[in-house]
Amino acid sequence: MPDGLTTDLVLGCAVLLGACVQRLAGIGFALVAAPVLVLLLGPGDGVRLSNVAAGAISAVGLPGGWRQVRLTAMLPLILAAACTVPAGAWVAAEVPEPGLFIGIGVLVSAASLLVLRGVRAAALRGVGGALVAGATSGFMNSAAGVGGPAVSLYAVNTGWTAREFVPNAQFYGVVVNAFSLAAKGPPTLSVTAWWLVAAALAGGAAVGRLLAARVPEARARLVVLGLALAGGLTTLAKGVWGLG
Repeated sequence: MPDGLTTDLVLGCAVLLGACVQRLAGIGFALVAAPVLVLLLGPGDGVRLSNVAAGAISAVGLPGGWRQVRLTAMLPLILAAACTVPAGAWVAAEVPEPGLFIGIGVLVSAASLLVLRGVRAAALRGVGGALVAGATSGFMNSAAGVGGPAVSLYAVNTGWTAREFVPNAQFYGVVVNAFSLAAKGPPTLSVTAWWLVAAALAGGAAVGRLLAARVPEARARLVVLGLALAGGLTTLAKGVWGLG
């Protein structure tokens, strides 16, 4: 694992890429960045930093779409997530590091494939679907930093358009990442790393905004999910290697 300034620079690049694809495609910060952050910082601080950065990039985008947030529809998702975030935090604290690498790799890879295929199921519709998606998302966000795919699948099955999904996902991202950080606390980073993370978030959001006008949404989502799948498989391989 890199040390010192090298780690900070690679970390900043991962956050930059994650913020860029989040602004470009409406999803993907945690899917793209979390595996890299976990490999650099370990499962504990890597997931916590993913929670911080994903919550921040969601908060930056939320004011522009606040009026499109469906508070009534989001309430079951948020309540269900609040119930399972502590369980995810417990798993993150108690499972040995190789097991966490394997778990995070499996969750990221499976989530990428499910979102890529746009899986449809009756269990992901209505209030019941919101509760299932919120509970799954809360656990995955706290344990692995990737709570978005479950909400994305709920939106697909509910029939939300991309324009409807983005502001609601941003609102949910702010809340669920706040829950996760309240359960686990912030990551331990150097001052240099925090400044790099802040600059990378701002830079990634700006680059993503420019690309959004030039890259079709469908193509952007494919790139995001391809990167996420590669990161998930790499994290899984590191976990399996660590068992040896």
